[in-house]
Amino acid sequence: MKQKVEEQAHVPAFAFQLAKKCGAKTRRGTLCQGPATEKGRCRFHGGAKGSGAPKGNQNALKHGLYSHSLKNHLYESKKLLKFSLCSKGEI
Repeated sequence: MKQKVEEQAHVPAFAFQLAKKCGAKTRRGTLCQGPATEKGRCRFHGGAKGSGAPKGNQNALKHGLYSHSLKNHLYESKKLLKFSLCSKGEI
């Protein structure tokens, strides 16, 4: 009787054991073994319905505050201001 138990292959008891795994990196550094949804991740790692930013999200809009052209413009403005103050003899 004991031989039959050892010869039988492991048959998963639940459907989620057959599902595709999430695969996200956990805090321990291992891969998440949770069942993945249609999005490819489990419900804890962004696979839940409604998770993520909405379409057309404006929160990540680029404003250009630190762009190269603005830095050049500020540099030229400061140089012009310094020149005008020097020519008046205020510095």
